[in-house]
Amino acid sequence: MKLKYIYSFFLIVFIALHTEAQTYKFLTTGFSVMEKDSKGDWGKWSDLKDTSIVITLDTNKNRIVIYSQEVQLYDILNYEDKEENDNDIIYPFTCKDDDGNPFTISIITRKKQDNRKQLYINQKNFIVVYNIVNYIEKGER
Repeated sequence: MKLKYIYSFFLIVFIALHTEAQTYKFLTTGFSVMEKDSKGDWGKWSDLKDTSIVITLDTNKNRIVIYSQEVQLYDILNYEDKEENDNDIIYPFTCKDDDGNPFTISIITRKKQDNRKQLYINQKNFIVVYNIVNYIEKGER
C-alpha cells in the first residue's frame, strides 16, 4: 500500500516537472532590420523580405534558437513579466549575446491585426523583427 502512494507521488512530480518546461516552435514568414547610423540615430526599417526559418523557444534549456543560415543561439537570463495593452500582448525575455551583453527579445501578438505574431530582437545597434506563425509539425493538424 505504501509503495502505491510513493509511486503515485513520483508520477505526479514527474508530470508536473514536464508540464512546466516546454518548447515552442515558430516559422518565420518575413523579416526586417533597423540599424543605428554612425551618429547613433536609428535609421528606417528595411523592406520586409520573405523568409522561412524555424525559431524555437526552449523553456527547459532557457534559450531561443533561430535556425537561419547562421544559427543564432540566445541564452535567456530572465523571463520578464507579460505586458498587455489595448493593441499588444508582449512576452519579453532578457537574453545575452555571445559577448555576454544583455538585450531583449520579445514575442508580440498584435491584437488589432488579427493576432499577428512578431519576434523582435532588440540589440544595442540594430533591431530585427520577424513575422512568425506557430510551427505545425507534419501530422499534427
